[in-house]
Amino acid sequence: MPAFVVMEARHAAPLMPPRLVRLRPIWAGNITMLLAGGCFIPMWYFLSLYMQEVLHYGALTTGVGFLPHTLIGIAAARLAPAAMERTGARGLIVISALVSAIGFLWQSSISTDSGYLDGLLGPAIVMSAGMGLLITPITTTVTSGIHEQDAGAASGLMNTTRQLGGVIGLAALVTLATADGGPDLSYRAVFVATAAVCAGVAVMALALPAPQEDRDESGAMRR
Repeated sequence: MPAFVVMEARHAAPLMPPRLVRLRPIWAGNITMLLAGGCFIPMWYFLSLYMQEVLHYGALTTGVGFLPHTLIGIAAARLAPAAMERTGARGLIVISALVSAIGFLWQSSISTDSGYLDGLLGPAIVMSAGMGLLITPITTTVTSGIHEQDAGAASGLMNTTRQLGGVIGLAALVTLATADGGPDLSYRAVFVATAAVCAGVAVMALALPAPQEDRDESGAMRR
């Protein structure tokens, strides 16, 4: 990411104007999205491993096992705009990140003796509800705090940051899960660490601007 910023600063027609990176909605929003990506993208990897290696599900059964995650996430995402009207975007980020953290802590209690209903379904509902509620307010905060002509660049950077967070998070969590050198992954360590990162998302949200905080009376952007 720093190398990208340096290269863009030297380019005559940069994809990402350097002035955008200095704006609080951009840098704070992208750090928040980086952490969020580090939570939710690796989740699919570790849960699929658990279902196939511990519960001995086939590929089709594993896919069906993810239906609650998907459906709850979609439903929560549809509710996010209405929830933002009550809590504000920054408030909803904090709430949804903490809900997700609770879900990941609950998920960390799984063991080799857990089944799907008693080990995965409950945490799936909580984690996915938090995940579905989280992305919309982050996106809204980042794109509403900048000029309209910069919205595309800001949105593209944010989507890239989310994927980058997933890559970094997965690498770090795989290292953590195999740190004891044993043949089995430490799912407890993975989900406890993910819960901690979700808590970090809630803390980072406090650095995001409140609605209209970064605009003066004439509508010009403050840095």
